[in-house]
Amino acid sequence: MDLDARTAHRGGSGVPGDRRKQRVSMADVARLAGVSSQTVSRVSNGHPGVVESTRHQVLSAMRELGYRPNSAARALRYGQFNTIGVILFGLSSTGNSRTVEAIATQAAAEGYAITLIPVGVPTQDNVLGAFTRMGELAVDGVVVIIEVHLLDASTVALPPGVHVIVVDSDAGDRYPVVDTDQADGARQAVRHLLSLGHDTVFHVAGPAESYAAERRAAAWREILEAAGRPVPPIERGDWSAESGYHAGLRLAADPGCTAVFAANDQMALGVLRALHERGRPVPAEVSVVGFDDIPDAGSYLPPLTTVHQDFAEVGRRCVQALLAQIRDEPAGPGTDLVPTRLVVRGSTASAPARRRTAVR
Repeated sequence: MDLDARTAHRGGSGVPGDRRKQRVSMADVARLAGVSSQTVSRVSNGHPGVVESTRHQVLSAMRELGYRPNSAARALRYGQFNTIGVILFGLSSTGNSRTVEAIATQAAAEGYAITLIPVGVPTQDNVLGAFTRMGELAVDGVVVIIEVHLLDASTVALPPGVHVIVVDSDAGDRYPVVDTDQADGARQAVRHLLSLGHDTVFHVAGPAESYAAERRAAAWREILEAAGRPVPPIERGDWSAESGYHAGLRLAADPGCTAVFAANDQMALGVLRALHERGRPVPAEVSVVGFDDIPDAGSYLPPLTTVHQDFAEVGRRCVQALLAQIRDEPAGPGTDLVPTRLVVRGSTASAPARRRTAVR
């Protein structure tokens, strides 16, 4: 008996729209496919011990009826929702958005979906509120992407008993953390500029409250001091190209500025524009290095030398570490750093022959 015949035998109208008005059960699928409900359950849960022809028959019945497995019921039965929650503060920044994309990609490869909850203001109450919401949405574990200093404060703690991995935070002594090696990336950038003969390197930093910005700025200062070079005042931006542009205008007016390390590629783009407008050609007079290696970095004018972050690897390690916890393989506190690498392009060159040694 084929599917249409069995549908008629069940008393169905044969009109898909009519079927969708009613709740389709596993028993309905079993009757249509001519198998047991247990077989439907095994197919629904991806169990390997089902004959391929039977699996095809059940899947065809599911499609015919518009049946969707009840994930809530399955979770209650097996104690697993196959969903990872992601709490983050700000989706607009390149780092956060690409990290979320990487987590979602890796989660899908593991058979998991993600539930995303952005939090506008990173406070203790908002963090706890986000975890409460995650509990209502039924997730197996949570990845927390925190750019600002919060979890390293003694007054702030995540709820106990929750499977959690933290990204981009100085909380490795309290929670498992996965992050890019921010400091080493900045060291590579500054060493590269000094190796080209520049007297010093000016820095356009990210927001003062940002963990990543702090780590990059601290490494910039560390390398200059170790080399016995002058440490110019920091220009502070907010990760945007606009803030980089205004910082770049100030730097362009300083004849002692021949090398700039911007804490991200967007701010580096603003710096490039400002230098161009002020008649300071890059890299003939000023070399510029960014951080992130966004997909468009090679299309800047000139192509941008920058520090590459492996966001895909960050996402992979986050999901793998979280799944290890979910599978009762808990990891203690500590930070797992993903290496960075410098990508040299056309925005850096040897220092100009006529040295400009004045530092503000």
